[in-house]
Amino acid sequence: MKHNFGAGPGILPHEVLKQAAAAVIDFNGTGLSLLEISHRSPEFEAVLDEAVKLVKELFNVPAGYSVLFLQGGASTQFALAPYNLLPEGGKAAYVETGVWANKALKEAKFFGEVDVIATSKESNFTYIPKDFQIPADAAYVHITSNNTIYGTQLHKFFKSPIPVVADMSSDIFSRKINVADFGLIYAGAQKNMGPAGVTLVIVKDDLLGKTGRKIPAMFNYQVQIEGGSMYNTPPCFAIYVSMLTLNWLKSKGGVEAIEKENDAKASVLYEEIDRNPLFKGVAAIEDRSHMNVCFVAENPEHEKPFLKLCDEKGIVGLKGHRSVGGFRASIYNALPITSVYVLIDAMREFAEKNK
Repeated sequence: MKHNFGAGPGILPHEVLKQAAAAVIDFNGTGLSLLEISHRSPEFEAVLDEAVKLVKELFNVPAGYSVLFLQGGASTQFALAPYNLLPEGGKAAYVETGVWANKALKEAKFFGEVDVIATSKESNFTYIPKDFQIPADAAYVHITSNNTIYGTQLHKFFKSPIPVVADMSSDIFSRKINVADFGLIYAGAQKNMGPAGVTLVIVKDDLLGKTGRKIPAMFNYQVQIEGGSMYNTPPCFAIYVSMLTLNWLKSKGGVEAIEKENDAKASVLYEEIDRNPLFKGVAAIEDRSHMNVCFVAENPEHEKPFLKLCDEKGIVGLKGHRSVGGFRASIYNALPITSVYVLIDAMREFAEKNK
């Protein structure tokens, strides 16, 4: 058995993988593969409708918001968010908490002025900035809710006088949120929701159509809303697997239930990191991510032998990002707590052998 701590594409529920594999051969008894049916067929339209319904149900999405399943990954949304929300000659505020936040603000500069109102760059993004001022004259403020590379997470969302745009790619559906507190939420699927290839967008309708610029159809949220996420052929398989994953999440008790599981996984793993003399965490304690647990060896020479031990125990995807080094245990929704305990046992065994 493998214990998949990979940062993304991340682990998916086993039952979802079995259903998806079967649909590749014969989708719902049609005698056709899911990969070859028309996206305009009643069978696939039902899949998309169910996916949208589940997003609204699991997040209690209020009226006045649209749910989209788009292509291009969250990186495309770095540009589409300002393209659709930032008026010509306008300003947007950005909180810089890592590589992805930095890439997002660079894209926004193509469309207007960018005010970086807070950053933790000077500490290699080991903490989440706090007590910053949000300019009332900005069109929106952009945040990255969880930072996969550095293992930090915004645990409490701030109140804002202007719309909040949030990249939730690595913690979407991992915890309860109030959608009404946001103007736009976007997330690549490949951490907690499905496979790479589809991106979820939840946008407040009354924010659209106010930029004063012409937007090409494929990049225009209003056009995509009118087309029901099918202005062009959508990523059918990725949407189907996302729908299955959302159904799996609902069957477990929804976001509230999975949040408790995620908190428990993070708690026991951080407890071992703090207890074990051979390892130490890298993120500020109050900002530690419950999705990506980053830690290093006290002795850098221990890194390779520990990874070798993990490999022998079926633990995969643990090597940290080059920007931080060490180890990164991504404990997304589908990772069972039993896998976390396998990692903890490996850490204890390694410490015992290297006293």
